[in-house]
Amino acid sequence: MRLFELLLFLSNIGLFTLTVLLKKERRRIPVFVASGIASLLLVIHWMVEGCRVQLFFAYCITIIFLTLSGYNYFKKNGLKKIPRFILGSAYTAIAIILIVTAGLMYAFPVFKLPEPTGEFKVGTQTFHFVDPKREEIFDKTREGKRELMVQVWYPAQAGTGKYAPFIPDTRILRYMAANYGLPGFTLQHLKYVSSHAYSGAELSSAQTSYPMILANPGFGSSRFLHTSQAENLASHGYIVAVIDHTYNTFATEFPDGRITTSTTNDLFSPDHDYRTESGNRDKLGKVLTDDVAFALDQFELIQTGQIPSHLKGRIDLGHVGVFGHSIGGATAYDASYDPRITAGIDLDGGLYRLRDREGLRKPFLFMNSESEFERLKRVMDNHTYTEEELKRMGNTREWMDQVTEDKKLELERMRETVAPGGQFLYIDNTEHLNFTDVQYISPFFKMLGVTGKNGPERANSVINAYMLDFFDMYLKNQGGILMKGPDSRFPEVKFVTKLL
Repeated sequence: MRLFELLLFLSNIGLFTLTVLLKKERRRIPVFVASGIASLLLVIHWMVEGCRVQLFFAYCITIIFLTLSGYNYFKKNGLKKIPRFILGSAYTAIAIILIVTAGLMYAFPVFKLPEPTGEFKVGTQTFHFVDPKREEIFDKTREGKRELMVQVWYPAQAGTGKYAPFIPDTRILRYMAANYGLPGFTLQHLKYVSSHAYSGAELSSAQTSYPMILANPGFGSSRFLHTSQAENLASHGYIVAVIDHTYNTFATEFPDGRITTSTTNDLFSPDHDYRTESGNRDKLGKVLTDDVAFALDQFELIQTGQIPSHLKGRIDLGHVGVFGHSIGGATAYDASYDPRITAGIDLDGGLYRLRDREGLRKPFLFMNSESEFERLKRVMDNHTYTEEELKRMGNTREWMDQVTEDKKLELERMRETVAPGGQFLYIDNTEHLNFTDVQYISPFFKMLGVTGKNGPERANSVINAYMLDFFDMYLKNQGGILMKGPDSRFPEVKFVTKLL
């Protein structure tokens, strides 16, 4: 909660209290003065912090009180006597409005992302890449080539000026709200959330080059929702490129002003049988994997100066990592077959293209939420679903039998990958969206079980610690302490040694 919006809200409570407690003949001057203070706070709030819809009622109360108290102060006769019933109803309405406003401020805060823990300042830059070799298959008009927006966070020289906003493409906020089933105006306040990165800052000269990490958001997500992870890695000496997989994000804005939204959900329908759904996921997965390979191609061109950038000659392409969340985690796994990629992390994502490949023989970390691990554990324990369980899940036995068959193959792929150099772990009291910055948007997500019992700050710090330790181990040949097994600093992290 920001300072001046808090003070404005408290001034509204003060105005209401003075009006209710003071007798009519004694309230004229105090209420007028308090209204003036509240109005001043309102102006400062608008100018310094910016207005937002969650405070609409507070704005109305402030203006109404100023108008009525001003009239009462300057007119000798003041306001006519108001019937007690009407006055009581007005007081009740104001009290309810104040409670609702407090609830909205709590539910949709202008939050602060966690501070990066590394020694470097962080810079950020966005690239627009067009792949001339691939047609865009998810555009309903079936026209044009595959385009990507890729945002890079990197170690920077000491920055100047203000931090870049968390979400600079503010036109996409209404699509983001719709993605979570909210009215379009609900998340407009996120334009006031700041990142900890400086736009276009110079790359730090502390090292001649920095390892690169490519990152992949999940289905219907966005590159912005991995800002805290990218900033933290960048602050520890990595160049982190997060790919907006076009038409698989809730919205992506391009430099010419075009906005694309998610169309890949058309691949999935309750009317499909399991094999059709699985095949469509593989089809989507191949595009996402190809996006990673293409983005890496572009950074090779940046490295040699064929694409202009201050990153030229500063990317250590001999040490490249990849991570992703949900289907983006599956993308990280599938992309890791590329010989240019050294190591990868899957954050709570089920794998795709299981029958197209042998097990990955490369350092890889599977990091799951507690709820996702419980689902996998049922498969490991050969759990037989009752009719009641199937009905509750809305699945048929045939569907679940095929899911179980694929999950067993998935576990086999994981076991083959973990054996030569990797880990499988899960984090107690976490849910799927704890692996993204969605967890900061509203504390109600935790109450509703959308995110786990672990608070967002704790969940984020645990995830970042293990990601950093893994990449340090395999991309910098240092660290690796957390990869050795349980650590008393992180009791919620559970290592799994038996996958079948």
